[in-house]
Amino acid sequence: MKLILAGLFILAVGTHAQWYHFPREAAQGAGDIWRAHSDMKEANLKGSEDYYQARGNHEAAQRGPGGKWMAEVISDAREKVQGKRGRGRRDHDNQGGGVTRGNKDSDADQEANRWGRNGGDPNVYRPKGLPSKY
Repeated sequence: MKLILAGLFILAVGTHAQWYHFPREAAQGAGDIWRAHSDMKEANLKGSEDYYQARGNHEAAQRGPGGKWMAEVISDAREKVQGKRGRGRRDHDNQGGGVTRGNKDSDADQEANRWGRNGGDPNVYRPKGLPSKY
């Protein structure tokens, strides 16, 4: 009986031993998403949104379960807010302004988000002409 209880205790402790990393991973993941968004605004290259979304989600998910969770929360919230505002997707034109596109692009955005979160290479979405700095 004691052996069974000891085994259950070790199993329970082992599976939950790293729960305390989750908040830190989530915060760092939010930072990864923010950095990708800031880089997108700085690069100001039309058609680059999917790349930066995939990159931000990829980097956040690499932090661990907390980062992956935060990437999903932020990505889903962003798509919902854009949908409710009727803005659809915003790409940046090369003069510093935004170009609004239809809500049908939300599916493409979410696909890029999932691709990055699930470990896909964000460079699949990398647009031509994007400086190597990014």
